[in-house]
Parts: sequence; structure tokens; C-alpha cells
Amino acid sequence: MAGEGEKKPVLEMVQADGADEGCVTFVLHDEDHTLGNSLRYMVMKNADVEFCGYSITHPSESKINFRIQTRGGIPATEPLRKGLNDLSDVCQHVLNTFQVRFCFRFNSN
Repeated sequence: MAGEGEKKPVLEMVQADGADEGCVTFVLHDEDHTLGNSLRYMVMKNADVEFCGYSITHPSESKINFRIQTRGGIPATEPLRKGLNDLSDVCQHVLNTFQVRFCFRFNSN
């Protein structure tokens, strides 16, 4: 556990002894359902993912247990990374679209 003044990691990887790289639980600190559900959706779009789900251990804790299980020996870190990048791309597109439309309306008055 991190002492005072030390930063705790944003992401931890938890893997059972003897488990392959395709079955991993990631612990995301300082996150909630907003990221959990959005990321789960993006990861599940990947055909190599057999299972993806998340849980919040307790309402007073701000961390997510995010589980990924893949097919074909693909490491679970790959669909996690792709899901995060895809989600970032979608968020950027929404932001750009909002800014263009907001600026257009604001400037056309």
C-alpha cells in the first residue's frame, strides 16, 4: 500500500497464479461506472474477447475491478489498450462535433 506522499498506481494488473495472459483482472483506481461501462462496451466489440465485465467493490471505494478474458491466447492487455484508444477516439469525435456545432450556432446569431 502506498504511504503518505506516494502516488498509488492508476492501473494494477491482477492475475491468478498459473493463469494465462488472456485472463486478467485490471484494477482501475479513482474511476466509477462512467469509465467502467463505456470501456466494457468498447472492449466487447473486439471479436477476440470472450468475456469482459467490471464491478465496483464498494460504493465508498473509487476503484473498478475490470475483467477481460480473450480467445486464442491473445494477451488481455491488447483489447484493453485498443478499447481505451477507441474510447478516447469516440470522446474526441463527440467533443469536436459539439465544438463545431456550438461555435456555428454561436457565430450565426
